[in-house]
Order: sequence, then C-alpha cells, then structure tokens
Amino acid sequence: MEDNLERCCGIDVHKSKVVACLLVGELNGEVKKTIKTFSTMTNDLLKLRDWLEAEGCTHVAVESTGVYWKPVFNILESSVKVILANARHIKNLPGRKTDVKDCEWIAKLLRCGLIEESFIPPKPIRELRDLTRYRKKLVSAATAERNRVQKILEDANIKFSSVASNVFGASGREILQALTQGEQSPEEMAQLAKGKLRGKIPELVESLNGCLSDHHRYLLEKSLRHLEFLEEPIEELEQRIDACLEPYGEECELLQTIPGVKEQTAASLIAEIGTDMSRFPTDAHLSSWAGMSPGNNESAGKRKSGRTTKGDSSLRCTLCEAAWGASRTKNTYLSARYHRIAARRGKKRAIMALGHKILVIVYHVLKQGRSYLDLGSDYFDKLHRKALETSLVKKLQSLGYCVSLEPILVAA
Repeated sequence: MEDNLERCCGIDVHKSKVVACLLVGELNGEVKKTIKTFSTMTNDLLKLRDWLEAEGCTHVAVESTGVYWKPVFNILESSVKVILANARHIKNLPGRKTDVKDCEWIAKLLRCGLIEESFIPPKPIRELRDLTRYRKKLVSAATAERNRVQKILEDANIKFSSVASNVFGASGREILQALTQGEQSPEEMAQLAKGKLRGKIPELVESLNGCLSDHHRYLLEKSLRHLEFLEEPIEELEQRIDACLEPYGEECELLQTIPGVKEQTAASLIAEIGTDMSRFPTDAHLSSWAGMSPGNNESAGKRKSGRTTKGDSSLRCTLCEAAWGASRTKNTYLSARYHRIAARRGKKRAIMALGHKILVIVYHVLKQGRSYLDLGSDYFDKLHRKALETSLVKKLQSLGYCVSLEPILVAA
C-alpha cells in the first residue's frame, strides 16, 4: 500500500478515554509512531489538540462510536482535517484486539488513503438537525398521549370521537376539561360546542352520556396535563426551527414544489442532507448514503436479497411520510408511479420506491436551484403508448367489439 499522508493520526474513541496514534514520516519511507492516551474531559481533549498542532498533524481519523466521537470532532474541527470513519468499513482482522492496536490500524488506513470520509454537514445544519429530530420525538409523544386519552374515553363509553372530527380542538378541549371535573351534565357540556359542532348538539349529548368514574377522571386529567406540557416546547421548537431556516428560505420554497413535501418535511430534509449537493457526486450516492437504494448482493451469478441498506433512519422516515402524501395527490407523476408499482409489488415496496424517487428529485432541485416540474399522470402512458394501445384493443376485442384506431387530427 502506498502512503498518501506524511503526518496523520488515528484515534480510537471511548466514553471515558481516547487513544491516539500519530504517524510522522516521509511518503513510503521510515515512519515514527507515537501513541498517547487522553481522557475525554475537555481539558485533556484540548491537550490532544495542542499536541497534534505541535507535531504538524494535518489529518485525523476518528471512528464513529455512538455519540462519543462528537466532542472530539468539535474540538479538533477547527485545527485539523477530521475524517469520521464508519466502524464497519475499518474493522480490523480478528485476533489481538486492543485499544492501541485499533488506533494503530486506523492511522495506517488513513496514511494510505483507505478511509472513506463520512458525510458531516456544517454546524448550522447540525443544529437544525437536532431541533427537527427533537420536535419529531415530542410530536410522537404527544400523539401517544392523545391516543391514551381516546382509550380512556372509550373505556368509559364516552363516544365523543364518533361525533367530533377533532377531539382536541377548541370545543373538544373545553368538553374534555368539563369531563375531568365531573360537575356538568351531558346537556351542559354539549353547550360548550362551537362553530359547526353546534349543529350536532343532540348527538353530542348522547355521546357524552357514559360511565365515567373517578378513576377515569383521574387518568384523563393526568393525560391532558401531560399533553399541555408537551405542546408548549413543541411550539417553542417550531419557532426556533423557523429562525434557523431563514438562511435557507429559497431552498424551502423550492422543495415545497414537490408533491408530498410541505414546510415541516422540507425543514427535515434540509436538516438531514443540507443544501450543498456537491458533497454527493450523483443522486445514486445520496440515495445509497440515505439507505433508500436497493441492496446489491450477488454471488455466482445469482442475485440474492435486494433489501435496502442501512442509512439515515430519520431521513428514511421523512421520505416515506412524503411518499404517502404524494401517493394521494391527483394527476401527478409521483401518484401514477406509486399506483403502477403498488399493483405489481405491493404498497410498502411502492412507498419505499416512491421515497427513493422523491430523494432523487430533492437532489436535483437543490443542485440546480430550480423548482420541480411535474411530468404528469399520463407520463407512463405516453412512454409505453404502443403497448397500452395493444392492451386496450385486446381487452375490447375480448368483450366482443370490433376495434379500429384512427388518430384525431388537430386543427392547424
């Protein structure tokens, strides 16, 4: 193996310590090896940075171990070129495995240029990513709490959700609070309805007449308080996310021209992949990194499992949500593609394929800085026009019709 770097360092990261191996020497010549151990406290990591700067180190490779690599990366980022390595790609041969051997192996791979750099977005994108992922967790927790409220109401035979389309709207919140107090009759609680719900007061009275015990009221009160507790930080997070998205306003608008992609989805996409598509040579590289591409597993001329590879799970979830939204749009290319694949392969595979297509579209929209241009729902019909004509003619002939095709002449 030929050497590519004269001064480089491999770091094996753990929770409480890091082991660094510094290699210094001319290319393909004698190499001086120095190994040091530092704790992961900030002062020791600063000593690690000063040591690397004093030795003239230009490149550092860090194994992506959980979240423990992040403090090391944050401190070294401004001083040297830090390469985050996938642990699976730099796995050493089995045998004498120690922390020292691991950092030596990482340093040797780095010196020979055999470590592929993992994608790390710039700091503003990383901060936006933290916010969007945290918002998603809180929204999921709030949804679970709403489902818990529905369960309590059903257990008490309160059929409020069968009458009101939004149990947690303005009217619903007041009625739920009245249920926890247990001081009003169903007729009095039904009068709390507002807007269109007032037209359903007789049905409301019937639905609120249940068997709500003190035990149900206690659980309902705790769930509503927890829900309010979750909704406040969600609203604050959304304001913070909007502020972080201000520099990327143009990109957000361009992404929202894609069917199935709305404001929150656009924010999540930017948070996961950033806006600089030069980091990915092609859309295939991006989809492979995201884990949206079919697996490539072939041996002895036989193609085996084509399951998608592991990638960014948050991005995959966002793309699948966007795919479900796009599949329900009318007269769009993405909707036609979904129904075309779902008829042959099933809905779940069709959603994954549609998410992959949306990611490819996102790549080109961000790279070219142009809005999405829909190909139309009849794209596949035009693409395979002759086959479609033959199929439809055969179908009509099987029903007993004599068919002759004559093109419509368009007036000049």
